[in-house]
Amino acid sequence: MDLGDSPGEAAFRSEVRAFLEAELPSPGGVEWSRRLQDAGLAGVTWPVPYGGRGAPYSFQAIVLEEMARAEAPNHANPIGIGMAGPTIMFHGSEQQKRRYLPKILSSEEIWCQGFSEPGSGSDLASLRTRIEVLDDHFLVNGQKVWSSFAHLADYCILLARSDPGSSRQAGLTYVICDMHAAGVEVRPLRQITGEAEFNEIFFNDVVVPRDNLLGEIGGGWTVAMTTLLHERGTLGIALTGVLDGQVRRLVGLAGRTARTDPLVRDRVAREWIELQALKFTNYRSLTTLVRTGMPGPEGSIAKLHWSEQNQRLTKLAMELLGGVDDGYWGHQQLRSRGNTIEAGTSEILRSIIAERVLGLPRSR
Repeated sequence: MDLGDSPGEAAFRSEVRAFLEAELPSPGGVEWSRRLQDAGLAGVTWPVPYGGRGAPYSFQAIVLEEMARAEAPNHANPIGIGMAGPTIMFHGSEQQKRRYLPKILSSEEIWCQGFSEPGSGSDLASLRTRIEVLDDHFLVNGQKVWSSFAHLADYCILLARSDPGSSRQAGLTYVICDMHAAGVEVRPLRQITGEAEFNEIFFNDVVVPRDNLLGEIGGGWTVAMTTLLHERGTLGIALTGVLDGQVRRLVGLAGRTARTDPLVRDRVAREWIELQALKFTNYRSLTTLVRTGMPGPEGSIAKLHWSEQNQRLTKLAMELLGGVDDGYWGHQQLRSRGNTIEAGTSEILRSIIAERVLGLPRSR
């Protein structure tokens, strides 16, 4: 991959920078999402009929890089943009695409993910939430957990077991569930930071119309793999952009607190070097995405490396502050504890990398 911008990419990068300079600072939220959509910067790779720009994947990488560089607010609908939207585009009907995709980009409708369950965690194939197949609808009963933004969401991409006699990947079905439907209950989970961005979701005889099916009945595992590949495939570039900002902050902090300490300088240099290595790894993954149109399993490398580096980096920052919370690094250090759990635990990601990237034998 050519690491420099082509003329078209350079012009687009200038467009993105000009937009950010004109629009920032912004309070974020739904209004910010709509500004991004109006400027053609939300879902830039999505087809034009569904509200996108029809641009190449390299343009999406440019948007993520420039927003991180400018420390711009995130889009208010990350599950919709990064997971639900791509899954609907790949497996949804034309009616579903026109119904849901434009409102995902504008954040008019917020989405969450119903995958993880109590007792199963990252072992998605062991899920037990039931989806009963009836004549004109589905009936859902069960519980999901660690669902980001469920307390705000209008819709949920939901994976459940439709064949009660099945096990593991077989007999799963993937549907779109209205979070305002009767029988849906959301309970926020308080984190160590004091925030509650994760939630439990309880489903008690929740009716889901047949029109909300994605893929085939019993074929939900294939649809879910599309979701997870997009989650980790595009997440890597976004997270690396955030990490780039963290490293810059760390360098500034070290310059103020431990400018001449050679051991500190060495540890800070390590974080900068590993950031560069992660950037180039992401470029290789982007090459696969451009060539095939589908993220590969290499996206797990970026998520694994980012999560562990972010924990190490925030710990170093707190050491430089002598353990005194300056209002930023203390929160970052506490929040980073969840990095190696969310979006796949480090143990699961290592297994994916070993088996699907390196081609090693299965461990179980």
